[in-house]
Amino acid sequence: MAKKAASPSQADEIYAWAWFGIAAYAIGSIIFTAYDIRLAAIKEYGPVIHEFDPYFNFRATEYLYDHGAKKFFQWFDTMVWYPLGRPVGTTIYPGMQFTAVYIKRYLLESWSLNDICCYMPAWFGAIASMFTGMLAYECALPGNSSSNVLQWLIDLVKGNRTELAGVKRPMALGYMSPAVECGVFALGMMAIVPAHLMRSVGGGYDNESIAVSAMVITFYCWVRSLRNEQSAWWGALSALAYFYMVAAWGGYIFVLNMVGVHAAFLVAAGRFSNKVYTSYSLFYFIGTALAVQVPVVGWSPLKSLEQLGPCAVFFAYQLLKVCDTIKGKKKMSRTGLLVLRIQVFTAAAALGAVLIMALAPKGYFGPLSSRVRGLFVKHTKTGNPLVDSVAEHQPASSRAYFQYLHHVCSLAPIGFMMVFANLSDASSFLLIWGSAAYFFSHKMVRLILLTAPIASVLGGIAAGRMFAWCVRQFWETQEKKPSSAESNKSNETNTGSKRGKNKKGKKTTNTNASSDDFSSLKASWDSALSSSEGVIVKRSLAAMIILMGYVLAINFASYCWKLSGDLSNPTIIVKARLRDGRIIKVDDYRDAYTWLKDNTPEDSRIMAWWDYGYQITAIANRTTLADGNTWNHEHIALLGKALTTSEEEGYEIARHMADYVLVWGGGGGDDLAKSPHLARIANSVYRDHCPAGDPTCRAFGFVDREGSPSPMMERSLLYRLHGNKVKPDVEADPKKWVEVYRSKYGRVRIYKILGVSTESKEWVANNRKCDAEGSWFCPGTYPPGLQHILSRKKDFAQLEDFNRGEADEEYQKQYFEALNDPARASRDARMRERKEMVDKKKSDGEKGQKEKADELYNKWQDTEDTTLMWNLIASNKVNELEQWLKEEPAMAFIRSKDGRGPMWWAFEQRNEPITKLLMKVGVPHTDRDSKGLTPADLLEGKTE
Repeated sequence: MAKKAASPSQADEIYAWAWFGIAAYAIGSIIFTAYDIRLAAIKEYGPVIHEFDPYFNFRATEYLYDHGAKKFFQWFDTMVWYPLGRPVGTTIYPGMQFTAVYIKRYLLESWSLNDICCYMPAWFGAIASMFTGMLAYECALPGNSSSNVLQWLIDLVKGNRTELAGVKRPMALGYMSPAVECGVFALGMMAIVPAHLMRSVGGGYDNESIAVSAMVITFYCWVRSLRNEQSAWWGALSALAYFYMVAAWGGYIFVLNMVGVHAAFLVAAGRFSNKVYTSYSLFYFIGTALAVQVPVVGWSPLKSLEQLGPCAVFFAYQLLKVCDTIKGKKKMSRTGLLVLRIQVFTAAAALGAVLIMALAPKGYFGPLSSRVRGLFVKHTKTGNPLVDSVAEHQPASSRAYFQYLHHVCSLAPIGFMMVFANLSDASSFLLIWGSAAYFFSHKMVRLILLTAPIASVLGGIAAGRMFAWCVRQFWETQEKKPSSAESNKSNETNTGSKRGKNKKGKKTTNTNASSDDFSSLKASWDSALSSSEGVIVKRSLAAMIILMGYVLAINFASYCWKLSGDLSNPTIIVKARLRDGRIIKVDDYRDAYTWLKDNTPEDSRIMAWWDYGYQITAIANRTTLADGNTWNHEHIALLGKALTTSEEEGYEIARHMADYVLVWGGGGGDDLAKSPHLARIANSVYRDHCPAGDPTCRAFGFVDREGSPSPMMERSLLYRLHGNKVKPDVEADPKKWVEVYRSKYGRVRIYKILGVSTESKEWVANNRKCDAEGSWFCPGTYPPGLQHILSRKKDFAQLEDFNRGEADEEYQKQYFEALNDPARASRDARMRERKEMVDKKKSDGEKGQKEKADELYNKWQDTEDTTLMWNLIASNKVNELEQWLKEEPAMAFIRSKDGRGPMWWAFEQRNEPITKLLMKVGVPHTDRDSKGLTPADLLEGKTE
């Protein structure tokens, strides 16, 4: 006897449970993948802390674990920023340190603190991925995707709020499709997308590694609070997550403003309601009350211009609630409510203006930071050379987006457009978040990190909706058609309705006819899609989409796994290939720091550029002059001056502040490559450091692709120490410095300073000034031996420092002009420096120009002079060249390595004025270069 086939309802239930099981398995597998992909560095190098900042974070975590919270918040560290010191506990975001210590004490007591810190980024990377999937699920629910932008516009005009019920496709346990599919795909993207990986790999113990999780949890709770009237209390959970975000990272300002802007957007869109009011009020009030408890934040949410916007929205919400309450009691019309709101807000604005005018002169309001202001101007034009020197502050290119988002950056715009067609109070947040994340990441490549979760959510929504539609084409049967009796009944009802209307009044039938035409067209379209041919077309299209999606998914996963290896390389240990092809691990940096720890006195002070300060204090346990906190611009400028000024002056600074000098060498991003930025920062405070009229210090740097130094660079202390006995004719003064350590592969050199001022060292130790007797806050001061240097400094005034009352407009003007035309700035700097050298040579008794011309003409070599001469001729700078030759006629006879000189270049450029100028000086045009070519041959186009 044949078994009875399952009924359609039973089949649908079986399908729902099977599909739910597959989704649950996929979620578990993806979460494990999210964790596993972040362990590449730990598997390769072991539990090693990466980069620079993570070493400070680890050192702070150790201090918190060893001394407790009270001493942590009263920790004044005298081993950093010598001789000033730094109050650590009140100047950092301590959320990560407290999290690590909590895990150590209550969850993983047997683990070492180092191992917990190394694994935390991977754990939180998986957590962030989970909540990203949950966020996509929430925004794709039928109730959160039932309207569209057109309906919102109609409601805004009419003053209504249309609540539509979305199409519900239930799965098991009350979960809905395609929301589940959207969540799974978003989870999968966030789990491995490089934009998230770059800040959450094992060993990358940095604030962002946990802050992304805090941000996504905050946004999820905020969106969840907007689901319905009963869910508004989720706003309080959003506030708690926001508090953790505040404690974890300074990027909490972005989170606060995203929620605030969305709350304001809902009002502008006519979506203000009790639900929205309760959610935002709970979020802002609880969140701000908790945020001000974090020492580094303090009262800035109520004072900083960057955070006052959400505060204004909060007060506006209270006024709107008052107006709605009055409306309900007096039963006002829509027009009456509008008039009431205008009156209330006008009075509030007047009161606010009075309050602002009273507080602003007292310096109550904090300025925009240069980093935030830099997001609204072109890169390297913040006016602060310290901020402009950071590579992560470059704008993002389209290539960078593809590198860090890959196929997600193609799917996200599709998901963005889908949100417009599936709109709600909750899902509209994705539009605000997506727009802001793209804008800010486009300004600063580091902020591509902010695009990872929103791009994954939008990409997940696009992929999930398409995938769910494709699967339905193969599973679901034809849509149920109404029976003939029901159809007839419906038709009769419609007909009777029309007749009734016609009897009551003579209404035009144009609208009904138009509606009938549209219904007829829609019915025909549905009929075509439901036909056997239509089903075949839909299934063919679905199969093609699934196949293309599979290929792209495999490609995306392969790319992410491959890139994860590159992102997991710790900068403190690098791989290199020897000439015989062997791959080795270069551990020069840790070896150097270990040498310092084992071979120098405990009170030794190490002079090094601020990049390495965190690593030196954490590994070598030695005092440093500066680190990545960069809180004191003037102090960093002094350090930059010491390294980029002349060897003699640099020594006079160093002997009063340090016992050893540590230099990164070995090429790439070593100290010499960074040194032009050091000089620029120094000149922002010590205005005589670089030649007058050269605020970007173009006189300091390389003059050609071969790395030839400019005269100013060649004279610098850093150049002497970097190239000591390595570069030809470069040697540091042995009476001032002794090289005591050189790493195995030459990446690090350490010099002992001879003649260190013991008086200055003792003076600093005995002259710390506490803010009160018995206080823990006791900053140091500079020794008297540096006063002749410090007396020449001019405190740096940033553009945003409007509370200071001092401006530095002339410097800023010159600085921006030089940045806008760097080629001209470099050329002018070279000319100014050359003029100074010429004047000096004249006063010292320069040998005759004829003798020098003969010497130059017979000495073929590529120099700074040949580079400058070629640039002047190629740029047709006749007046500048004429001025140069007027001061130094012999320079017209210089020859480059290939035997060519100004006359060859003038003929090659077909530049008659410069040719005549050279002939007037006496430069011949019949001599030959290394290939036997005369200048005239170049005019004819000969190359050999």
